[in-house]
Amino acid sequence: MQGNVVANLFFEPSTRTRSSFELAAKRLSADTLNFSPGISSLSKGETILDTAKTYLAMGADMMVIRHREAGVPQMIASEMDRLGVKLSILNAGDGQHEHPSQGLLDLFTICSLFDFDNPCMKLLEDKKIVIVGDILHSRVARSNIWSLTATGAEVHLVAPPTLLPRLFIDFVGNQQPIKRADGDGEMANILDSPIPHNQSDLTHPLSSVGNRKLFLHWDIEPALQDADFIMTLRLQKERMSANLLPSLREYHQHYGITRDRLKLCKPDVKVLHPGPVNRGVEISSDLMDDPKLSLIAQQVTSGIAVRMALLYLIGSGKS
Repeated sequence: MQGNVVANLFFEPSTRTRSSFELAAKRLSADTLNFSPGISSLSKGETILDTAKTYLAMGADMMVIRHREAGVPQMIASEMDRLGVKLSILNAGDGQHEHPSQGLLDLFTICSLFDFDNPCMKLLEDKKIVIVGDILHSRVARSNIWSLTATGAEVHLVAPPTLLPRLFIDFVGNQQPIKRADGDGEMANILDSPIPHNQSDLTHPLSSVGNRKLFLHWDIEPALQDADFIMTLRLQKERMSANLLPSLREYHQHYGITRDRLKLCKPDVKVLHPGPVNRGVEISSDLMDDPKLSLIAQQVTSGIAVRMALLYLIGSGKS
């Protein structure tokens, strides 16, 4: 990619994604331009589109875009198409919509643990992957639902009722509380029905999941039974406009990943987190730092290789 210019337009704070895209571009011998909203002309009234056009005028061949509003990368891409500009745009996370490169690097991290002899097999067939946390605000969850189910995994989403999107609940359907088999007679709101096999509404945000296996839970213990992987998500307090949780301490008590909870999983279970991590909230600190159980550092490393591949393939015009 020598001679190409990659512009990293990050309108939101980022450590892992921005740095790994920058490093990926440099390892491919591309030049980089880095944008920071705090020291840009946005504070003087410049629009997002004008900012993108400015970097285009500087010779950008590719733009990596992150924004707090869903659809901004698509909006910029549509404007460039309207202008007849040949420019590649990568979505580095847009609002609560998608984070495609994170979904790919998580998939790569998981699949790197296995040897696949049959190239036709579903990579994660019969693997149970549990995603725990702030599903409502997570673009990572949405991208991972697609990538993990597409490769054969059975995906279980676990969150408090206030942090599960209504659309997800409606999509799974049959949301009837069932009695928890723990002998205390307490009702547990566990949503454990798979996606209907006749789902064909292409306008639905989860329609691409098709007839793959997706389950919803409000109670973490049943979801963790025999899990192969746990992906815990950050509580995105900056996106919460209402008080959706009693306290962080209570959240950790009911949904935090600890060594005791791992006893419910398979013996070789691994834990992932897209970062940044709130230690002692989503996951216990000792578990996060255990290299035998945690894949969090490997996720960061995988991000560089995956983003190098994305830049190279897109920059060379390959799909």
